[in-house]
Amino acid sequence: MITRREFTRITAAWSAAAALPRLIGAPTSTRITTVDTHAHIFERGLRLAASRRYTPAYDATLAHYLGQLDSHGISHGVLVQPSFLGMDNSYIFGALTALPDRGIAVVGPGASTEELRRLSKAGFVGIRFNLDGEEIPAFRTPPWSDLLRRVVDLDWQVEVHRQACDLPRIVEPLLAAGAKVVVDHFGRPDPKLGVDDPGFRFLLGIAGSRRVWIKLSGAYRQGGVARGEEIARAAVPLLRKAFGPERLVWGSDWPHTRFEQATNYDEAVKSFNGWITDPAERELILQGTPRQLFRFA
Repeated sequence: MITRREFTRITAAWSAAAALPRLIGAPTSTRITTVDTHAHIFERGLRLAASRRYTPAYDATLAHYLGQLDSHGISHGVLVQPSFLGMDNSYIFGALTALPDRGIAVVGPGASTEELRRLSKAGFVGIRFNLDGEEIPAFRTPPWSDLLRRVVDLDWQVEVHRQACDLPRIVEPLLAAGAKVVVDHFGRPDPKLGVDDPGFRFLLGIAGSRRVWIKLSGAYRQGGVARGEEIARAAVPLLRKAFGPERLVWGSDWPHTRFEQATNYDEAVKSFNGWITDPAERELILQGTPRQLFRFA
């Protein structure tokens, strides 16, 4: 297996980004320094899901993403299957076969143990339910309960993307199935309600389960860049108090689909540095927690 930096040298075809203050150190070989736990890669021409809500008109290749990681001193990334690629995880699968990074897949309820093990061997460590605008599955009954059992048997995580108001109907059955649950994008509180959203308060209330993690990512998905940053700054102290840094992770959400013109990787780094200022907490959120959760150790 080649290292990520070797792969970067082989495939480099981009200009170096302007240097920014680094989060925690700089990567050397495959040593874990920091982990970006949420990014997407894709190219035009890939087979798209028929029911997609968004169609990108540009390429966000692995090479471009690795350039972002290197220019910001981040050693590893987690590639999350984008919704518009549906359940065809082959593009990420191909990337992970050459790299010491991790992936989150999208699968149907009929995914077999053999298929999940094949993904696991390539570096996938969980599945994602992107339920934005979708019907909420009946997780407590077959075939969904059968899928969750297979996921739990692999000690995988289940990532959830949905507006906060619906999280109780999703997270509770996932926890009942024994799953580790990772909630994307601050839990997507209502832009009008912010941290007073009952769904966000629900998240704070289940922190004691110790089986729920929150991604500090994509704040702009709560009403745009300005309002999202405002909500994030109000949410982070509450999340830190409820979950502790050992249940929080950071993700760039690169390439910021639907918000490509409004933000960039530099801004994602800048926002995180503003949310978390304590060095020890940064180290946990960027290194210790994702190292365990995404099984880099």
